[in-house]
Amino acid sequence: MRDSRITLAHGSGGLAMERLIREVFLETFDDPELARLEDQAKLEFPSAKLAFTTDAYVVDPLFFPGGDIGKLAVCGTVNDLVVGGAQAQYLSCSFILEEGLGISLLENIVRSMKTAAGQAGIRIVTGDTKVVPKGAVDKLFISTAGVGVIPTGLELGMDRILPGDRILVSGPVGDHGAAVLDARGELSLTHAIVSDCRPLGPLVQQLLEACCVHAMRDPTRGGLAAVLNEYARATGLCLRIREDTIPVNEPVRGMCELLGLDPLYLACEGRMVAVVPEKEADAALAALQRHSDGLDAALIGEVTDSRIPQVILHTALGGERILDQPEGDPLPRIC
Repeated sequence: MRDSRITLAHGSGGLAMERLIREVFLETFDDPELARLEDQAKLEFPSAKLAFTTDAYVVDPLFFPGGDIGKLAVCGTVNDLVVGGAQAQYLSCSFILEEGLGISLLENIVRSMKTAAGQAGIRIVTGDTKVVPKGAVDKLFISTAGVGVIPTGLELGMDRILPGDRILVSGPVGDHGAAVLDARGELSLTHAIVSDCRPLGPLVQQLLEACCVHAMRDPTRGGLAAVLNEYARATGLCLRIREDTIPVNEPVRGMCELLGLDPLYLACEGRMVAVVPEKEADAALAALQRHSDGLDAALIGEVTDSRIPQVILHTALGGERILDQPEGDPLPRIC
């Protein structure tokens, strides 16, 4: 690898993280299911197909408007399952606790996890706890693994994306990343920004019942821009996106203008990016907008047969620019 030591950029969802995954993990483990780089592995059993995913959460601060590390851990794991078409079933969670952490704070986080699991329809069935000396970890980290069942005949994945497909997003982007940044107390914003952290299961189910879907992802680290670039690289196709159709809440837009950030690169934790056939686009959009979590869903672009794998943003001013894969992350530890 070009880099000799781990930096924060290696956890950003950008190019540095991609190099780390490909050059260290993929080359070493050499497994075809891992090489698909979906949000979940699809495992064949004689009587069913299961989805299996794992994640870790190190968000700072532990509590932010709209959620906390516990709710985030449950929703993030569930969402990685459901965007692969799975019905989330079981969750494990492991806690790494810093010596001196308040037990009442831990109880609040655990109760939040229970509430989120109930809303998502998933059972927390196993776990582990480790305590490390003060200073060895920042208060509390959570690691999770989730299992879901994929209905017979349902096939989703980036390898199914075709020229002519349409791209939809289920709501405004960047809310989670902006909310966590605001919660760090370094800004004095007039309007509070609330994270979009929520389970996507009911919204995804409504979409799947309404139309054919080729692929879905939730835009966490690296935001919408990272997901679109992953689609482009996986398919070898070009994605054309219209800036004026991408929903962004005004407080998020204002923060980004103030700090020189781009909301398309900020993490979401309760949004979904779907790719559907052209003839299904209207039905898909209507299905999303019928759900309370998809009221602001939008059709934002299309897949073209250009063999240059890139994302082209048609700007609100009438020009075009390439929407690059992020190299690092301006907001580390947002999940």
